[in-house]
Amino acid sequence: MNSPTKFIVDPSDQGKRLDVFLSEKMKISRSQVLKMIKGGLVSLDNKAPKKAGDMLREGSLIEAKIGRVGENGLDKKEKINGDTIEINRKIKIVAETPDYVVVEKPAGMLVHPTEAGEANTLVDFLIEKYPEIKKVGDFEKPSAVFTKVATKHSSAFRRGKGVYLRPGIVHRLDKEASGLLVIARTQKMFDNLKKQFQDREIEKEYSVLVYGHIAKDHDLINFDIDRGAEGKMVSRPKIDLLKLKNVKKIQPGKESITEFWLEKELSRFSLLRVKIHTGRTHQIRVHMFAYGHPVVGDMLYFNKKLVKKTEQKLDRIFLHAQKLCFEDLAGEKVCFESKLPKELKKYLDNLKTH
Repeated sequence: MNSPTKFIVDPSDQGKRLDVFLSEKMKISRSQVLKMIKGGLVSLDNKAPKKAGDMLREGSLIEAKIGRVGENGLDKKEKINGDTIEINRKIKIVAETPDYVVVEKPAGMLVHPTEAGEANTLVDFLIEKYPEIKKVGDFEKPSAVFTKVATKHSSAFRRGKGVYLRPGIVHRLDKEASGLLVIARTQKMFDNLKKQFQDREIEKEYSVLVYGHIAKDHDLINFDIDRGAEGKMVSRPKIDLLKLKNVKKIQPGKESITEFWLEKELSRFSLLRVKIHTGRTHQIRVHMFAYGHPVVGDMLYFNKKLVKKTEQKLDRIFLHAQKLCFEDLAGEKVCFESKLPKELKKYLDNLKTH
């Protein structure tokens, strides 16, 4: 067992949940944090936490021991702050051709490293299995930070004074989300897919559970999305720009379009089939939050008034990319579908019995 990693709670993290705090600091999923807590690997002010959702106070000491958490824990090693933690990486190959591969990304996994240089991303897995994608993608001149990442990380590759930062990656899914992704294995397919995304010809559908009952069976959300002062994406309903009183209420940002259909209502929630026509960061999550129906399990865009202490807990966001369609190099349309992960299906089944 390695020495524990220690954290002191600063004022900006006061009131934050313990599992959310550790997930952010250690770059792992909340479910992985929960297993560590259940395995006795986490202490809060030198005591075992009562629950994963313990609220933090400024100045509190958190210690997390990195190591194996038991038979039902995780099974693949990942380096975090120089220590090793076991992390499960179940990546399903849905389709494999010489030009592309379609995979199901599990929740809790980054698609590619950020400037923090995380290990065990989807790109790391892909390069190990399909080494040819090392030289596929947009070739960029790196910033000083990314140059450092490139020299030490397997998922970034140098060539002269440039680097492939996201080899094979044409689109992304949030770390907390799961579902279908297409990865290019050749430069020709990468360019082909990239153009389809730019022309908005790719079809992407998601299964999303949100809070509340929605009055409409179908709607189109077209609120512009921008990055806010705190780094979060922000959006609000469009207003009459011609009225002087609305000048201060104008939401700047990029055009963003999300379409949804109501599939069914369950308890206090609505299950939606969502199609995005643009690809903005956190688009579905930001749009549903601005629409007044935030996504269940989202710890970034949520309304405290909608979350009840007695409700069933979900250790991830209820957002799954269930359908993906695009054209191959022959010009033929191909479509792929993915069933709900077990944890999301179980969550829905439990709602049906209440």
